Amino acid sequence: MTTRVACLGDSLTRAQFSVDYLGPLERCHAPGDVRLARFGVNGDFAYNLLQRLDAVVADPPDVITVLVGTNDARASLAGYAVEQAMKRKKLPERPSAGWFQQCLGDVVARLRAETDAAIGLLSLPVLGQRLDGAAAHASLAYSRMIAEVAATGGVAYLPLHERQTEELREADPPPVPYREVTPAAGLGVLLQHAVLRRSLDTISRRRGLVLTTDHIHQNSRGAGLIAEVIDAGLLARSV
Repeated sequence: MTTRVACLGDSLTRAQFSVDYLGPLERCHAPGDVRLARFGVNGDFAYNLLQRLDAVVADPPDVITVLVGTNDARASLAGYAVEQAMKRKKLPERPSAGWFQQCLGDVVARLRAETDAAIGLLSLPVLGQRLDGAAAHASLAYSRMIAEVAATGGVAYLPLHERQTEELREADPPPVPYREVTPAAGLGVLLQHAVLRRSLDTISRRRGLVLTTDHIHQNSRGAGLIAEVIDAGLLARSV
C-alpha cells in the first residue's frame, strides 16, 4: 500500500534555490511505498500557506509535513526588506511572532478538521552557521513557537533545528557572517547553477558553508537532514 505524503512549505520545499529534500525522503523507502506531493511556494510566510490549503484538503493525503516560518523569522532581523516582502506576498499586516503563531495554529486546525492525515511540524533550519549570531537565535526562537503550536494542536513536532544545531557543532565550521539574501543574490545562485553548471553543493563549498548555499537555502547535507528528521519522526511509523 502506498502512503501519500504532502510536503507543505516555502522555497525550501519548492527546491529551486535549495537542494530537494523530497528525493532523499523518497529513497528512505522501497519503490512505491511512498508518493510525495510538493506544495512549496518561494517566499511564503505562514499566512500565505494558510491561504492555499484548499489544494491539500481537496485530496487529503495520509501524511502532511509542514516546513514554514523561515521567512517569518527572517523578517524579525535587521536588514530584511519587510515592506517589499509585504507587497510581494500581499501580507495584510506586518510580520510578527504573534501573527506567525496564530497563522500556523490556524493551518494545523484546518488540516486536522478537514483531513485524517498524520501531521508533523518541522522546526526551522538554522539560519546562518554562527550559532551565537542573531540569525540563528531568530530561527531558534521561531522553532520554539513551532513546538508550542504542535503541542497545542496535538500534532507531531519534528526537531530539525535541533538536529542541524548538533550537526553544526560537530562540524565546527568557519564563522562566516550571516548575510540576508536579496532577490539579486538569489538570481546570482540560479545563474551559477543554470549557466555556469555549478552544483548547489559547489556554491555552498566555495562560500565556506556547511548546510546551506546562502545561509538560508539548503545544500545536500542540509536537505538530507530534513529528510532524516521527517522520516524518523513521522514517516517511518506511517508507512
